[in-house]
Amino acid sequence: MKRIAALILLASLSANAFAFDPFVVSDIRIDGLSRISAGTVYNYLPINKGDQLTNDEAQRAIRALYQTKFFSDVELEREGNILVVKVTERPSIAKLSIRGNHDIKTDDLKKGLKDIGLSEGETFDRLAVDNVQQELIRQYYNRGKYNVSVLPHVTTLDRNRVAVDIEIREGKVAKIKEFNILGNHAFSDKDIKDGFELSTTNLMSWYSKNDQYSREKLSGDLEKLQSYYMNRGYADFGVDSTQVTIAPDKRAMYIDAGVKEGDIYKISDIKLLGTLILPEKTLRLFVFSKPGDTFNRGAIEESTKAIKAVLANIGYAYAKVTPIPKLDKEKRTVDVTLYIEPGQRVYVRRVVFQGNTRTEDNVMRRETRQLEGSWYVQNALDRTKTRLMKLGYFKTVDIDKKLVPGTQDQVDVTVKVEEQSAGNVQFGVGYSQYSGIIINASLSQNNLFGTGDSFSISGERSSYYTNFGVNYYNPYLTDNNVGIGYSATYSKTDYGDTDFANYSTSAKSFSSYLGLPISETDGVRLGLGISSNKVNLIQGFSPQVLIDYQNQIGHQTVHSWIGTLGWNHDTRNGYWAPTRGGLLSASVDVALPGSTVQYWKLTTEANHYWPIGLGFVLYVDGQVGYGKAYGNNGISDDAFAALKAQTDKNLTIPAVPATATTAAVPAIPYDMQDLRDQFPFWQNFYSGGVRDVRGFQDNTLGPRICIDGSTPEKNGLCDGGYYSQPIGGAFKVLGTAELYLPLPFLKDINTARVSLFTDVGNAYASYRDFNASTLRASAGISLHWQAPIGPLIISLAVPFRTQQEDSHYEERIQFTFGSQF
Repeated sequence: MKRIAALILLASLSANAFAFDPFVVSDIRIDGLSRISAGTVYNYLPINKGDQLTNDEAQRAIRALYQTKFFSDVELEREGNILVVKVTERPSIAKLSIRGNHDIKTDDLKKGLKDIGLSEGETFDRLAVDNVQQELIRQYYNRGKYNVSVLPHVTTLDRNRVAVDIEIREGKVAKIKEFNILGNHAFSDKDIKDGFELSTTNLMSWYSKNDQYSREKLSGDLEKLQSYYMNRGYADFGVDSTQVTIAPDKRAMYIDAGVKEGDIYKISDIKLLGTLILPEKTLRLFVFSKPGDTFNRGAIEESTKAIKAVLANIGYAYAKVTPIPKLDKEKRTVDVTLYIEPGQRVYVRRVVFQGNTRTEDNVMRRETRQLEGSWYVQNALDRTKTRLMKLGYFKTVDIDKKLVPGTQDQVDVTVKVEEQSAGNVQFGVGYSQYSGIIINASLSQNNLFGTGDSFSISGERSSYYTNFGVNYYNPYLTDNNVGIGYSATYSKTDYGDTDFANYSTSAKSFSSYLGLPISETDGVRLGLGISSNKVNLIQGFSPQVLIDYQNQIGHQTVHSWIGTLGWNHDTRNGYWAPTRGGLLSASVDVALPGSTVQYWKLTTEANHYWPIGLGFVLYVDGQVGYGKAYGNNGISDDAFAALKAQTDKNLTIPAVPATATTAAVPAIPYDMQDLRDQFPFWQNFYSGGVRDVRGFQDNTLGPRICIDGSTPEKNGLCDGGYYSQPIGGAFKVLGTAELYLPLPFLKDINTARVSLFTDVGNAYASYRDFNASTLRASAGISLHWQAPIGPLIISLAVPFRTQQEDSHYEERIQFTFGSQF
């Protein structure tokens, strides 16, 4: 105000100093301009040629030019009947720098400064700098930093320019030393402060920053305090006073909040008034309190939300439900009225999409459950958002509605999305004592050319394993969401140089499958495929029980016709990082009659996500796999007896010479077992690994066997000191409990997630061999990060439930990484 008064005084003095008799302006000349055009001055000057200029008009002209903030000085002179306007331009800001800030990002600060006219290229205004100084100090005060100082430095440059340097000294944060609630008797401080964002310093303050004062957080905590009481019947509860005191050194804060608890009230009646579109009996189904209940403001608020939701689902998009409590302090009762204003019923004229630069509109439209030209349905829009998020193509999905101009019963719905990469090139490298270097790579695109189709090609290679696969899936072969997919794989294994079960395979397969939707959350998958698998076993190196099995089926190369039937129930609210909902799935693969070996293989999974407050999300997953052969694989009892007699001619396994990694294995007698109904060993389930029980090497848990078929010692070694070989089993269980942690410095959970986990599981020869005491378990911490180079997963796991032989196969740190495109 002082500065404005000074400007007005200056303008008055300048006008008075220009002593003249009124005259008619024949022309106007502007002197002193360098950056600002004369046209700009003429636009703001309230005098034109032909006007009569008086002292009052001169003062008004000077004030008008000062108010533009373009000039630091304005004078009016007369040359004959020509009005001469002499101005001194304010300097322009050539450079704006900010230093010393840590709590607030420089880009955020500059954006705020630009909004008030302080940015590079703008006209410099000292008053704006003073305002910025006060605003920045206020922002730091709100963050609990009362020692902050903001020092603007202005340096004059040539050509009427200045450089503005804002030096910020943030100082230390003032910590909350006391937070007292005064006047509470019904509940303890501990109970009512549970869930507060502010607190005195404790063990977790370094992480949560809850001991740093914030005016906004204090307001939120006092609202929680009021809700706590009013949800427990204290309808006339109030916060009488709030006092925040800062210590002289500005390093400590003291908060006192005085409350008046009042009395507990009962609900005497609940009325529904206003325009009841639906029958009152129907609406009362959504009222969660009844006469005689203790007053609960939370239940009343949930009732209003529920009534608004049911009205929004029949077209009343702008319905209002206002709760009006009336207290009878003598009887300590509350008469609650829910006043309903449904507003105009509206229908949707158009659904438009914004932000989808790659994804085609029709891909988004087929997931949209709100129909154009029909009544507005909020539930359909909520479902649309969920379905779009589950595609995995979008980082965010927001849905807005807006009345069509000139109407009261039509809205346009806008679906705004922020796309993210739906494809990636992933590359993983690992190492283990037995597998050597493991390299895997994959190229996938879940939104091929923006059509919603998915395509992937992958490969994996280790010292004993090679695998390649190609997959394609079109989720909308028909308009009613029937999808079709194709898959082709080739794999080759050679365990000869490892201590795993010693055999090699070479397999090729091709399959096609249909995806059939049953409901919004349920789908069925039908598939048919063909495969060929050549299994090579070596006498004296491969476990004899595997050789016996192959001899009994009588084929080295196994051909199979595989039929698949699957079902899944998916209620998750996202694709990359869901926070609620879950997945139930079951799938069975059957080697159909006519295959070399007939069997079926069942896999099931159930998982769920629960948000448990404060940004924490609990995830629980359970998986079970079971396989079984059926029929006798075409081998009769007579044929088996003849085969056994032929094999028994040699009662011993030839001695195995010593190698660099194993001791010599002596010749051992054996007796052939009847294995005709055994599940084929190359289809066995394995346990352990980065995608299974973390902390153990891939496939190292489960049944292990010696070459002669005997059971290894407790240390995992066989007679002669050589390692036993894992052969997997026909039954497997796996369980995981994971707690995703909130990251206060990261608001987007799709970018990174950190979790604490516990894995438990194992594989067994059959379900009859299951023994809970032999389950292995590990615990650790995992990081999932969508890094600039691509998805990065790092797990640190510590096995805590093990057997003696597991010491050879523990692997504490496991990771994969990739790059997106």
